[in-house]
Amino acid sequence: MPSHLFADRSAPQPPERDAVDALINRTRLLRGDVDAVRRDTCVIDDEDPQQRWQRALCELAVHQLDDLGEHLGQLRDGIPGGAAAEPVEEPSTAPAGPPTGSLLSRVGSAEWNLLTDEVSWSDELYQIFGRDPGAGALSLDELPSVLLAEDQPLLTSMVTDCLVDGRPIDGEFRILLPDGGMRTLHMMGEPVLDADGCTASMWAVLRDVSRLRRSQHIVGRTRDTLRRQEHMARAEHRMAVEFQEAVLPPWRGSLPISGRGTRGLDVAAHYLPSGASDLIGGDWYDALPLPDGTTLLTVGDLTGHGIPATSAMAMLLGALRGMAVAGIGPGPVMGHLNQLIEASAQPALGSAVCCRFDPVTGTLVWAQAGHPAPLLFRDGVGRPLPAPDGVLLGAASGVTYEQDQVDLLAGDVLVLHTGGLTGHNDLNTGPDMLLGLAPRFAQARTAQECVRTVVEELGSAERLDDACVLVARVEA
Repeated sequence: MPSHLFADRSAPQPPERDAVDALINRTRLLRGDVDAVRRDTCVIDDEDPQQRWQRALCELAVHQLDDLGEHLGQLRDGIPGGAAAEPVEEPSTAPAGPPTGSLLSRVGSAEWNLLTDEVSWSDELYQIFGRDPGAGALSLDELPSVLLAEDQPLLTSMVTDCLVDGRPIDGEFRILLPDGGMRTLHMMGEPVLDADGCTASMWAVLRDVSRLRRSQHIVGRTRDTLRRQEHMARAEHRMAVEFQEAVLPPWRGSLPISGRGTRGLDVAAHYLPSGASDLIGGDWYDALPLPDGTTLLTVGDLTGHGIPATSAMAMLLGALRGMAVAGIGPGPVMGHLNQLIEASAQPALGSAVCCRFDPVTGTLVWAQAGHPAPLLFRDGVGRPLPAPDGVLLGAASGVTYEQDQVDLLAGDVLVLHTGGLTGHNDLNTGPDMLLGLAPRFAQARTAQECVRTVVEELGSAERLDDACVLVARVEA
């Protein structure tokens, strides 16, 4: 505070002790609550940027509350000794000074007398600067020599403004310690005028805010990391969506497919996003008229999310389409897709069902790889088709996938879907709920109406994964 030798002003009155005690108690309670939250964050995953940022914020809040509590304690108890007092020689049995890191060891005071060139530093200020009291205090001309070069102009400007224009000092700079370390100091001060109104001296309080600034730096760094991760996640999600939309069939509503025989197909499909993740999965669906007059129907799902899953899905769906156009049957197609996954640089697991419908004979030939069987609805009753053998794609080498066939009649509804159609972990829940829609499917006039029914019943479910549903209705 301003020296009583030079300040022509009345001494400030101390605040009421009871009021300060009340503030200290409230600060301690708040500090305890924040510390409890901090302890909870100590068991978090260090690989999660958001959790690292939350922990850094807790650390910063605890540091600031510690400082606030010690500031209030000093305000209540008063300054232990005058800033300008000469150091007192203590006997060897005297207790040690303030512990390193406490507020008293991180706040020091100084006064520079412009009339006598006398400089007075508190013991704490010597500790902050790592300076031997025997070497004496630094004058205002010497003080910039211990600052980082880039901070010296700031200090010079603050001191000049204080001494010449009478402006208070309030700024931060970094000092280099004799041992090579560095500290960040916050300096507050003002000129002290004599009876004639001239500047007689300058006083200042310097606080070591290195820990506080490090905590703030960690908070800022983790916040920036979190923002970058969120930006990358949004960009990846956008790219995955665009990739998926480019790969999946361009039609989203009903797709009439005319047959060369007596039966055609009315096909509709829908993609249902996950309610638990913003990332796009590797689900696909497709209906493709083939050169020989048959129609390819397929749905499938790959493990994973984001760009890797959608790119792998694009590779498999492209290969599946190509093999179907070449006339390869559903069973061999599954075997070739399994080999393709084994040979890919990024291993994955997948499930799929592949159907080939012949409108001339009304026969559906199909195979599956660890996938829910198609559901056949006829005369208001639904049932899953008996599944031929077939393991997950990518699960084993040299696997043979069996295929089966079933005859479809006019008015039959065939439903293909991927897992994750409902919010339940039980894979049987989705088929069971779909089978319960048999009466409504019987009343539907188009495949699109059937899909709309599925979306109305299951579209709002909190799914753990995304899903696809494809409905094919046999036309007379």
